[in-house]
Amino acid sequence: MILPILKFPDKRLRTKANKVETVDNEIKTMVKNMFETMYASDGIGLAATQVDQHLRVVVMDVPDSGGDYQLLLKNRENKRSKPLAEKHPLCFINPMITQKDGKETHSEGCLSIPGYYAEVERFNHIVIEALDENGKTFTLEAHNLLAVCIQHELDHLQGILFVDYLSKLKQKRLLEKIKKSDKS
Repeated sequence: MILPILKFPDKRLRTKANKVETVDNEIKTMVKNMFETMYASDGIGLAATQVDQHLRVVVMDVPDSGGDYQLLLKNRENKRSKPLAEKHPLCFINPMITQKDGKETHSEGCLSIPGYYAEVERFNHIVIEALDENGKTFTLEAHNLLAVCIQHELDHLQGILFVDYLSKLKQKRLLEKIKKSDKS
């Protein structure tokens, strides 16, 4: 099912998401619907907050990101991590960034702010821990655009939008542009 996406400056986009207590059928259905919504909107990431579900759930499928991440599985016998074969799409439930370094500037856009893009500086290497759509814990190391996308979507879970990283003047101009386009 395609879900309606909240549009900036909707105040619900500023809501902090709650932890998912149990990955049950309701959460699995929400994840499925979020993927359908993201793909139908030609997006590469979507946070539950954007579809007015204020839970710590993010989905994404970043094109050409195969070399930008590896899923780390802990081998209990020797405590080594090994990469898992490339896998898309990705779902993060109750995500938490445990490591971040390096900086990079990317042009970002957002399904909640269609048609607007801006340069934002973010970490270009992160390690994230989360549950998958089946409630299994995993750790993922991400680089480049995938790392940026993860940070962008996790910001949504905190009620933060990429435009919050812009100067007050650029934010004001964006609001004026949106108000002007709403009138036409």
